[in-house]
Amino acid sequence: MREIDALDGSASAPAVCHALLLETPSSGLVLVEAGLGLDDVAKPAEMLDREWTEMVGPVLVPGETAVRQVAALGHDPADVRHILLTHLDVDHSGGLPDFPHAQVHVMEAELEDALAQAPNRRYRPGHWAHGPRWQTYPGTGTRWLGVDGVRPAAGLPEDILLVPLGGHTRGHAGVAVNDGERWLLHAGDAYFYHGELAPQPRSHPLFDIVQLDSQVDPERRVSSQETLRSLAHDHGVTVISAHDPWELAEHTR
Repeated sequence: MREIDALDGSASAPAVCHALLLETPSSGLVLVEAGLGLDDVAKPAEMLDREWTEMVGPVLVPGETAVRQVAALGHDPADVRHILLTHLDVDHSGGLPDFPHAQVHVMEAELEDALAQAPNRRYRPGHWAHGPRWQTYPGTGTRWLGVDGVRPAAGLPEDILLVPLGGHTRGHAGVAVNDGERWLLHAGDAYFYHGELAPQPRSHPLFDIVQLDSQVDPERRVSSQETLRSLAHDHGVTVISAHDPWELAEHTR
């Protein structure tokens, strides 16, 4: 996406919206986030909001889409049986039509708001016009590392969890995965810049413009970030946001 300046002397870098691909022993491939899709690349004027596209500046090339990257890794995209979404914002759900047979896991409140509010800058109905197989979750569940309302993803290994992290949207969630050695939490847009999870939090002025403009519940957003700091510092969870390019580079070396 649009290139942004670093605050610590590092080189500037384009913002990202990354996905996570999981290989499971019995449930095929599982995709966390769908990013922008082939339809967005081919028909941006139809699929995407013009104001959003001008502000974010996404690189609209087929090779950036999840379906093409899954294939480039040597997998058959048809083997992606499940997609877990942190939320249904355009840059997280646009790739859903590229995996039409996948079951799509999302919080119940998120789907309700998307269906009620679309079309707008945030939610684009073309991303679910193919009729996804939705699997929704209420805001209640079990307690995990001090966090309430956590739900195991239905039909998937028990160490793949949806973790409520509201504020950016009402039904926003993180996706936690245990790889046998550690917990990794894809936090979506619960925060935008790695400095926000520091013991003495610091934000990024450009990311803040986006974050504050798009939040629906400021108090819940701040509370969700407090939850993430606790998970990272008190429980050793590896937390990563959707959009911070420097954080992504650090965790994928």
